[in-house]
Amino acid sequence: MKVKGLRWWIITLICIATVINYVDRTAFGVMWPEMGKDLGMDEYDYAFMLNIFMITYAAGKFLSGKLYDIIGTRLGFVFSIAVWSGSAILHSFSRGIISLSIVRGFLGIGEAGNWPGAVKSNAEWFPVNERAIAQGIFNAGASLGSVIAPALIAFLYGQFGWRATFIILGIIGFVWIIPWLFINKTTPENHPWLTDSEKALIFSGEPVEQKPVKSKSLPLKTILGYKQSWGVLMARFFIEPIWWLFVGWMPLYLNSKYGFSIQEIGQTIWISYLGGMAGSLLGGWFCSKLMEKHAVDFARKTSILIGVLFIFFGLLGVIFLVDEKNPMTFIYIVGMVLFGFQFSIGNIQTLSSDLFRGPSVGTLAGLAGSIAAVSVIIMNWLIPIITVDSYTPAFVIIAVLAPLAMLSIYLFIQKIEKVIPSTN
Repeated sequence: MKVKGLRWWIITLICIATVINYVDRTAFGVMWPEMGKDLGMDEYDYAFMLNIFMITYAAGKFLSGKLYDIIGTRLGFVFSIAVWSGSAILHSFSRGIISLSIVRGFLGIGEAGNWPGAVKSNAEWFPVNERAIAQGIFNAGASLGSVIAPALIAFLYGQFGWRATFIILGIIGFVWIIPWLFINKTTPENHPWLTDSEKALIFSGEPVEQKPVKSKSLPLKTILGYKQSWGVLMARFFIEPIWWLFVGWMPLYLNSKYGFSIQEIGQTIWISYLGGMAGSLLGGWFCSKLMEKHAVDFARKTSILIGVLFIFFGLLGVIFLVDEKNPMTFIYIVGMVLFGFQFSIGNIQTLSSDLFRGPSVGTLAGLAGSIAAVSVIIMNWLIPIITVDSYTPAFVIIAVLAPLAMLSIYLFIQKIEKVIPSTN
């Protein structure tokens, strides 16, 4: 049996996994106003829980990148989603800070694998000129999950309470494994359902001797010896807190500043994430269209720059235009910020596969994810300290970070092209 467009089935499943990933992680923030009361915890405990997640998430990004290089994307995804879905279920049994810390930690380890796995799958299943749009589809899953999550979680919470909600969400993840194993039988080189024309398309532009078949990852020291790698790492470090500020803290911000209930949070913040979803799809599409007439270097950098401009001017709007009496103004402008973030991030994440080949892609992508998580940990630690009177200091800081991410790319990656290691 042959399946036309099999690569799109693969990326669709990864997109769905990403939706599940974001629903599971968003549940904690949306339900925290009531979870915190039940467990006797405050905002500082919440920040601690976020950082427990991010520390293991950072470690998991790097370790899962190496794991995917060893066992491949097929089994790697099974491992990752089984760990995070099991951890989601175990949230329902938490009774205090110790038990909740343990399950948050395992959730971070499991959820981290989704990202390097998606980047590696993208490099395996898509030609260079389609990778941005494929990455955009995958990243749209993050925004779609964030759009779906608030209303879904608010509904489940209203019907069953927060403990049962975590159980239901965990079961959904285990169900995903079934179609993944059925459709993604093996790599593109050997998949029995892949047509000859699609296989030729996937490997177009890749010299035969450099295809990632039976290849080994470059040593980490060698990868870091290229300044281009540092451009990827620094860009992720600077840009990542922008997304996580709103994913992690917007529910609490709306609850504390405007008195929003869980139901009201669920009814409103999806609007902001809808902007992020649009940015995911349009960022990949726009870059792919540019590649039809321009080099990868021009297309990627132009797309990233446009996204950064949306982020920067959107945050200026949050700082100067938001009316404290009208929370919807905040919701709408944040949608613009998240649009810009997702417009950029898919192209930034794809840089690993633009610069390296084979298993080295997963190694760099995993390390970049870990570095990004470190910056989020720093942000989470700072938020309760700098936002005692107002969130404005936090918005000012992340407004500065977006241009720094763009500057890192221009300084360290003068031309986006394959890094060819010495064969001597």
